[in-house]
Amino acid sequence: MAEAKAESIVARIAERAREEPDAPVCVHVAEDGSERRHGWGELHRWSSRLAGALIERGVGLGDHVAIALRNSPELVVTVFAAWKAGATPIPVRWDLPDWERQRVLEVVDPKVLVGAEDRAWVAATADDDGLDDPERPEVVSPQLHGICSSGSTGTPKVIVSAVPALFNPLYATPMLERWRRVPRPQTVLVLAPMYHVNALVTLHNLLGGDRLVVLERFDAARAVDVIERHRITTFTATPTMLQRIADLPGIGGRDLSSLQWILQGAAPMPPSLVHRWIDLIGPEGIVMAYGMTEAIGTTALDGVEWLDHRGSVGRGQNGTQIRILGPDGADLPPGEVGEVFMRSRAHGGSTYLGEAPDMRCTEDGFRTAGDMGRLDDDGYLYIVDRRVDIVITGGANVFPAEVESALIDHPQIADVVVVGLRDPEWGRRVHAIVEASDPSSPPTADDVIAYAKARLAAYKVPKTVELVDRIPRSEATKVNRGRLVEARGG
Repeated sequence: MAEAKAESIVARIAERAREEPDAPVCVHVAEDGSERRHGWGELHRWSSRLAGALIERGVGLGDHVAIALRNSPELVVTVFAAWKAGATPIPVRWDLPDWERQRVLEVVDPKVLVGAEDRAWVAATADDDGLDDPERPEVVSPQLHGICSSGSTGTPKVIVSAVPALFNPLYATPMLERWRRVPRPQTVLVLAPMYHVNALVTLHNLLGGDRLVVLERFDAARAVDVIERHRITTFTATPTMLQRIADLPGIGGRDLSSLQWILQGAAPMPPSLVHRWIDLIGPEGIVMAYGMTEAIGTTALDGVEWLDHRGSVGRGQNGTQIRILGPDGADLPPGEVGEVFMRSRAHGGSTYLGEAPDMRCTEDGFRTAGDMGRLDDDGYLYIVDRRVDIVITGGANVFPAEVESALIDHPQIADVVVVGLRDPEWGRRVHAIVEASDPSSPPTADDVIAYAKARLAAYKVPKTVELVDRIPRSEATKVNRGRLVEARGG
C-alpha cells in the first residue's frame, strides 16, 4: 500500500467544520444511558476556545498536556485543543490512586493537567467569546500523543509517538480494507477508555469522516443496546469485552446486522471465543491484530484466514517485517519459538519518557517488546507468551513486581509472589501466592484483596489469593514464576 499524504490536524479540524458543521458526528453515552451529541462546528469552535485558555495557562509548542478525564466530550475537545496549542496530549488514567497518579505525572511533566476537577472549566470555555482568536497561527505539535504505561519493574513509563501531529489518511483507513472494501462513513463504537491507544486513535476515524459513539464506561449490555440503536458498523475490543458481550443472555437473537466488521486486539483471542463471534457475525467480519503502543509494527488476519491458521495473530501489515530471533540473535526457522522483532517505516515508532530502558533493537532496525512467538511456513505469526512476567488481564498489562511491592507491607504477609493464571473471563487473572508472617494467624483472602484495593488501580488487584507455607525461592532469592504457573494448571 502506498504511503498516504499527511496534513496538519489543526487544518483538518477546520476543514471538517466547514464541510460538515452541524450533523452529530460525536455521540457520548453516559453511564446512565443519556446521550450528548456534537457536530464538527461545535467541536471546532469549542476546542479553539479551549486552546486559547490553555495558551493563557502557559501551554506552548511541544509542551505536554496531561488529561485525566473519563471518556467524555470534554476529553475529546481537550485533545483537539492541545493540538491547536501546539502541545502533545497525554491521557492519564483518571482512576489511579493519588500517589500512583502523582508518580505518572512526575514522568509526564505536564505544563497543564486537566483532571476531573477541571471538567466545569473545560465546559465553560465553550461559551467564552473572549477566547476567540482568528489570528492564532496554525501549529503542529512535534509529537502526536503520549500513552501512559509501566516499565518492566512497574515504574511509570510514558510512550510518546515519534511522529508529529499530522493527520494521515492511513490512520483512518479501516484495517478490513486489506481484504475487502468498507462502506464509508463508518459509525465507530468506542468501548475502551481513551487513555488506551486503541480508543484514542479513533479520533483519526473522526478526522477521516467517520462518526464516533463513545461509551463513558464499558458495559456489555449497554454496548449491544447502542449497536442496535445507532446502527454501529465497527468497534475495537479486547477478548474480555467480546467474552462479556457473547455471554449476554439472548445475544444470538439481538440485531447485530449493522456490524460490518470488528477488530480484536490487546491479547490473543481464545479459539472458542473466535468461533462464538463467527457464529454471531461471520468469519469475514472479524479482524484480529497484534501490535503494541510503541508502534514498531502490526500483524493482522481476518476470520477466514484464521480458520486456516488457528491461533495466529496474522501477517505483517503496512510494510511490517517480522523476525523470530533466538537467544544468540540468529534468525530461527518457521515453527521454532523465539523473540518477536518487528520493523515498519509506516508506523512511525515512539520514544519513552521516564527511566524505562529503550526497546532492544537489531543493527538493521528491528525492535522487540520481549514477546515470544513463532512463524509458520506462510509467514503467519503465533504469539506464545506476551512477555515473561506480565499478566495480561482483560487486555490490560499488570506487572507482578508492582503488585508484590504493594502487598509486602501488609503486616501479616512475609513474602508474596504474583502470577497470572488462565481464566475464561479475563484471559489471565492476577493471582497472589502469599506466605504468612505468622502461620497461626494468616491473612484472609478478603484481607489481602482489600489491602490491595487501597493501594492499586482496580485492574491490578488480585482476583484470587492462595496461602502457602513457604514460597519456593532459590538461595539467590529468585523464584521461578513459570513453575508456579504450571503447578496451578497454566
